[in-house]
Amino acid sequence: MYSKRTEIINKSGLHARPGSAFVREAKKFACDITLTKLDEGGSPVKSCSAKSIALIMAMMIPKGTRVELSAEGEDAVNAVDTLVALIDSGLNDI
Repeated sequence: MYSKRTEIINKSGLHARPGSAFVREAKKFACDITLTKLDEGGSPVKSCSAKSIALIMAMMIPKGTRVELSAEGEDAVNAVDTLVALIDSGLNDI
């Protein structure tokens, strides 16, 4: 398993349009990818598949939320690194 942590920086958080862009990118990878919402101390709060817009929207991830992306499978490192870079770019919503 490979994982990385980052912070949601775009103004609307991981909802609607930015969330859809995130899920579209996640679905390009064969591995299983998990998105975990973290509390202020860095402990896991909720997790879901990074390939489900419905589950991601239900987690309610606003700007400033710390998240962890983890993946297992043949392209896990590339998947996590790509998705973290997408989040760090602001998902075209800064």
